[in-house]
Amino acid sequence: MNIPQNTLDAVNEWLTPTFDNDTQEAIKEMMTSSPKELEESFYKNLEFGTGGMRGVMGVGNNRINKYTLGKNTQGLSDYMHKVFPNQDLKVAIAYDCRHNSDTLAKVVADVFSANGIQVYLFSDMRPTPELSFAVKKLGCQCGIVLTASHNPPEYNGYKVYWEDGGQLVPPQDAAIIQVIEDLKYSEIKFEANEDLIQYIDSEIDEAFIKSSIENASFNTSAEAKENLSIVFTSLHGTSIKSIPATLEQAGYTNVHIVAEQAEPNGDFPTVKSPNPEEPEALTMALALADKTNADIVVGTDPDCDRLGVAVRNNEGKMILLNGNQSMILMTAFLLEQWKKAGKINGKQFVGSTIVSTPMMMELATNYEVECKIGLTGFKWIAKMIKDFPELEFIGGGEESFGYMVGDAVRDKDAVAATLLICEMAAQAKAKGSTVYKELLKLYVDNGFYKEYLVSMTKKGIEGLKEINQMMVDLRENPLKEINGERVVMMEDYKSSIAKNLFTGEDETMNIPKSDVLIYYTEDGAKIAARPSGTEPKIKFYISVKADLYDVADFAEVERSLDEKIKNIIIAMQLN
Repeated sequence: MNIPQNTLDAVNEWLTPTFDNDTQEAIKEMMTSSPKELEESFYKNLEFGTGGMRGVMGVGNNRINKYTLGKNTQGLSDYMHKVFPNQDLKVAIAYDCRHNSDTLAKVVADVFSANGIQVYLFSDMRPTPELSFAVKKLGCQCGIVLTASHNPPEYNGYKVYWEDGGQLVPPQDAAIIQVIEDLKYSEIKFEANEDLIQYIDSEIDEAFIKSSIENASFNTSAEAKENLSIVFTSLHGTSIKSIPATLEQAGYTNVHIVAEQAEPNGDFPTVKSPNPEEPEALTMALALADKTNADIVVGTDPDCDRLGVAVRNNEGKMILLNGNQSMILMTAFLLEQWKKAGKINGKQFVGSTIVSTPMMMELATNYEVECKIGLTGFKWIAKMIKDFPELEFIGGGEESFGYMVGDAVRDKDAVAATLLICEMAAQAKAKGSTVYKELLKLYVDNGFYKEYLVSMTKKGIEGLKEINQMMVDLRENPLKEINGERVVMMEDYKSSIAKNLFTGEDETMNIPKSDVLIYYTEDGAKIAARPSGTEPKIKFYISVKADLYDVADFAEVERSLDEKIKNIIIAMQLN
């Protein structure tokens, strides 16, 4: 096998005494038995994406291991000393249920402490949103969580949070990446100062749960809470540490937990993927819901920042909501509660993303609040909160099953979101309605928007080339029509140019650059193309719209929208 020189150079560096014997032996074994794996492990540096650094665990600069995470942490330490001079530096660290998360978290803690930084390390696995909360609660300049969210078991990851509790955004991210890239592995300080490592647990847990209840509870009667039957599954992840306790303290006593999935386990033995976006992941929860005649099902991903929701339709059958639907329901409920409390005065906003449903704009307009739209990732919604301190943040989300309630946590948060959707379900049931019926009413009031996601997995070096080429083709040979409808506008977030294909006029978009293309057609369809920042995938987000004048017409209008989506997929050869 002909391995490129830059890959060989990286391999040779990792065979020096800077790296321990186990690492060197593993590399030598790959050189003889797995040259393809060797190239995959060393052909590039593992990069920060929309959700931080995420990758397969193993040896090499394109893998998650003590050295790649140690280098990140050393770079962060150097950067913190530079931008926070003469301050007592503090960092909070959490980790999830994945293999090696606890040991990698300790390595990260060791490096920070070796650089004279006070470390608050959770004594056991915790939900990611609790880390965001802890950063602010403890007055830290930085926070780290070791997680790979819903990725397969062989993955792990490293998310970085800043002093506002949100993930890294420009210009900090680029500045930190530059510091990390300039570092040599030999410069990493691995020798811990144990005096600077403090373990944290119940005190932060209690404050986090209390805050979640304060932000996501809205005068639901005790009777309504008791009458709501909930099925919950943690999908072998960290949410078991917080969500049952939060629901119980909030007054929800009729909660059925999927016992087979309640034990944290990095192998995720009962699911193909611990991803609440995948219908299969909630199979056991749906079965328990039918057995107990539950009203609502909630399942969370391993690090507890995203949630999948299922509710009963008008025929009494459990159906899964997509991320756009659950976001719309929670936002509408929040807006209505704020309106009832007389808290809306034109100085509030909700947040969403460029690939999420345009229905968020309609909702915001109807409640006379602003809807701010950012790039994909909750770090951009957190940045909105920081950038517009004169406005109150009500809530926000994105299509990928994440939601943020208020600003106590500056990231997607399945703990508060679970409580919020249960509040909505309990109040709906108490007035003789259901979550599903409330959704249909929203479609009548705001227009029936329907979304669909096509996700293509392209692994390895060749897969990355293929994804890049697909984006090049869409840019250089823009579609003139899709499914017989003329394309009226193309937004290219890489060049920050919105092109009107009718007039040929260009408009500069005032939004950070990102590898995203969005097409808009004459009949109101919206199709976005975006390579994933955390997985070897390219995603196509399709949104179509129709008027729904009466709930009775829902099935017929939905069929026409489904047909339109199917035809768009065929026309763009995405099937």
